[in-house]
Amino acid sequence: MSERLGRDALCELFTLGNPDLLRNPTTALFCSARCPGDRLLSAYDQAARWRDTGRCVIGGFHAPVEKACLRILLRGRQPIIVCPARGLPQRLAPELRAAFDAGRVLVLTPFAGAVDRVTAELADRRNEVVAALADEVWFAHITPGGRMARLAERVRQWTSP
Repeated sequence: MSERLGRDALCELFTLGNPDLLRNPTTALFCSARCPGDRLLSAYDQAARWRDTGRCVIGGFHAPVEKACLRILLRGRQPIIVCPARGLPQRLAPELRAAFDAGRVLVLTPFAGAVDRVTAELADRRNEVVAALADEVWFAHITPGGRMARLAERVRQWTSP
């Protein structure tokens, strides 16, 4: 991560769950909040492929398409790393509980527990960390000129797949 983020790299990550999941090859999932219908179907199909092949997926799972992909992934057996744009939650989301109890979910954040409100700046920082941790990065949709476009440009500079 430090070779990608340079001096912006964090010195601490906070986790809840199985930290060994970070040893898996990972794919970061990103999608702009607004996504055309044809890209929705493509994203759902890709999430199902990752689920069926056991690929570990990392993401914030905040945008609507990302949330839907998370629901698809939770029906599998593969590891999932969920990265909120705030501190660790006091309570685990009910939809994560079974997979968490099975050791398949890690909640990871670069923010201390006192950070409890998501902002655009925190989401941007979280997305950079997620992309830096991943072995590959996949964008379901990028709105031209938006936050995902800026993230995609940064990732291209890292020469990530």
